[in-house]
Order: sequence, then structure tokens, then C-alpha cells
Amino acid sequence: MRPVVPVSGRDPKTRLSPVLSPAERREFTEAMLADVVAALGSAGYSPEVVSTGPVECDAPVTVDDRGLDALVNDLLSAGPLAVVMADLPLLTAEAVDRLFAPDADVVLAPGLGGGTNAVVCRHPDFRVDYHGASIRDHRRIARTVGASLAEVDSRVLATDVDEPADLAEVLLHGDGAAADWLVDAGFELSFDDDGRVGVARE
Repeated sequence: MRPVVPVSGRDPKTRLSPVLSPAERREFTEAMLADVVAALGSAGYSPEVVSTGPVECDAPVTVDDRGLDALVNDLLSAGPLAVVMADLPLLTAEAVDRLFAPDADVVLAPGLGGGTNAVVCRHPDFRVDYHGASIRDHRRIARTVGASLAEVDSRVLATDVDEPADLAEVLLHGDGAAADWLVDAGFELSFDDDGRVGVARE
């Protein structure tokens, strides 16, 4: 199985712009990528990183400026593939093992907002479509091509980071490079009058 981690290397995580500068968004993206690469490595896999621009990480990097769908579908045409997104800073080796465990043609890890945070594909005709509520689309595509399907219900696989509110999850549950980066950058947990958890910056 060939594990690939796609990442935006040009202008990453624009929805974090309210709290992070462009340079900080790049640094934080590379910190999350480091956590994903480390988790895959701890589980015994040697991931490849495919990026839209240069990034620093402890894995081989291929720069490819095509869109995510075209890039991943081209890789899928070459054989079995695992695609794990780069913005999963809570990922652990145990969660990686769970992702690879099902004996199914297609294994999906849903994201909390309707996305697809990881795919393991062993079916020659399955292709991805990451636009919109992609988890629903990927279920449909698997059925259409006659692929057996399994899903992994995992908090750490479901927790991706796109919005400023998502940073609280990293501070609450993370213990890797992304959590360290946030602490070093002055972020801390905050609580509103209703007791809801958020983040603040010193």
C-alpha cells in the first residue's frame, strides 16, 4: 500500500487568516504535516508527500500544482493507494492501524464537517471527488463501481483543522508538533460565559 499525504504548499489554510499571518499559516501547516508523517511512520509506513509548493518535512516531497482531485485520481490509476490529509494533527499510530485494518476495497475516514480525511483504496475503478460533502460522494462512488466499503469512526481521524475554532481541539488533545507550535505562538485555551472552550492569543 502506497501512503500519500497531500498538502497545500502555496497559500495554506486561508480560513485561519483571522488568527495567523501567511507565514504563520505555512509554519503551522508544516507542523501538522509533521504530526501526520510521524504517525504514519510510527505505524510502520513510509509516506510520500505531494504538495502544491515546496514544504519542509521528514518525507519525500513531490511538488504538483494540479488540483487535489486530479492529483489523487492520477495516483489511484497506478494502483492501491492510501490518502491521508495533512491537517490531522491528532493522528496516532493506533488510528493509522485502524484505518488500514478493514478488509474492504475502499475504506473511508469521515471528517466532522462532511469531508473525507483519509481513504484507503484497493479497487481499480474508484476515484475521488473532494468537493462539497465528499464523504457522501465517496460512498456513492464506491457503490457505483461495485467496491466493498468500510468506514472508520475515529475522533482523531475526523478532527481536521480549517477554522480558528478548530485550534482548541489541538490544544486540548494534541501532544505533537502542531500543539507545540500553537503554545510557542502564544495560543491558549479560553472559556466564554457559557463555559464553551475556544482559543486566545497572548
